[in-house]
Amino acid sequence: MNNQYIRVRSIDAFRAVTMFLMIFVNDLEGVPNVPEWLKHAGENVDALGLADVIFPAFLFIVGLSIPFAFQNRQSSGGRVPYRIITRSLALILIGFFHANMETYDDVTTLLPKPVWESLLTFSFFFLFLDYRDTSKLTRNVLRGFGLVLLVTMSALYRSNDPNHWQWLHFSWWGILGLIGWSYMICALIYHYSKGLLWIQAAAWVIFILINLDFHFGWLPFLMQLKSYFWLAGNGAMQAFTMAGIVVSVMYMRLMKSRELNLLWPGIILLAIILANLGFIVRYVSGGISKAHDTPSWVLICTAISLVAYIAFLFLVDVKQRYNWFKVIEPAGTNTFTCYLIPFIFYPIYGMLDVGYPEYLSEGTGGLIKCLVFSFVMIWVAGLLDKVNVRLKI
Repeated sequence: MNNQYIRVRSIDAFRAVTMFLMIFVNDLEGVPNVPEWLKHAGENVDALGLADVIFPAFLFIVGLSIPFAFQNRQSSGGRVPYRIITRSLALILIGFFHANMETYDDVTTLLPKPVWESLLTFSFFFLFLDYRDTSKLTRNVLRGFGLVLLVTMSALYRSNDPNHWQWLHFSWWGILGLIGWSYMICALIYHYSKGLLWIQAAAWVIFILINLDFHFGWLPFLMQLKSYFWLAGNGAMQAFTMAGIVVSVMYMRLMKSRELNLLWPGIILLAIILANLGFIVRYVSGGISKAHDTPSWVLICTAISLVAYIAFLFLVDVKQRYNWFKVIEPAGTNTFTCYLIPFIFYPIYGMLDVGYPEYLSEGTGGLIKCLVFSFVMIWVAGLLDKVNVRLKI
């Protein structure tokens, strides 16, 4: 059995920068007097802000990671389908609770919202900590405590949404839930197709066509196809992830044949084609809109992700400049922890009832505060990792 572990540093660096920007734009969302192009474009606006590009890039990176992660897991004798299902369900579970955070009722619920949110997040930490270096008894006790805490927070929850049931309910999947569903579908396709490139490419095209059909209804045969399987969303999220898988499979094949130099023109040409298609479709659709998952948004953001990855591939894998990203390395190697830490910080900050100085609450000062906040969250994740506190799903 080959136990060689493969880690592609360009993917780690790309993931680290993307997670840093995700924390940054999330914190920036409520800051006034900052450039609008940094934020999400309005719901009915034909535009693309920096924040609108981050989530597609992250889904693309999920796809990039799948072939390498599966190869490592198979080399170590791991059960790949079991891993796909358990990881996906964990993400979907957390995404479901995060979506319910948006309609938490402070008036009718026993606990104030900041207390409930922080305790809920602690339950996720206890459930999904990496317990490899702990005894079975300790692991079972801590996970049991996390489960009891999660069930307690679930029982206490009350909603203020008049359009849904007062208790925990489905409104949307949440960011992590969308990642979970996309990962599950695309990873299963990759696994059961044995990574054949033409199947990954075909699946990618099909998801793009599903997204097109959702908006235009041009391809009625896809509605018949969809009747045979359930699909979360309209194909957009899966298209981003399958694009990443296609690129990684190409990378692995060309690396094996020692023709990796062919990857550069191939990806650049593909990015040019997708960007042009995106702008063409823009004029016959609802424009570029993350809020509506329009085809132009899907195609243009995929093109941006392709170009971005080529840049990381050149800097990190060719020029060996991974040290440039060391300052935010935990965001690339301990990503799940980085994502959840703000869900502890924000409630605690709210309970302390303190505010930032006026200069740091808007404009240039607000930008500086958000940048520093992103670095601090990643630094905390790195510090926790050093004491073996990391999340693993």
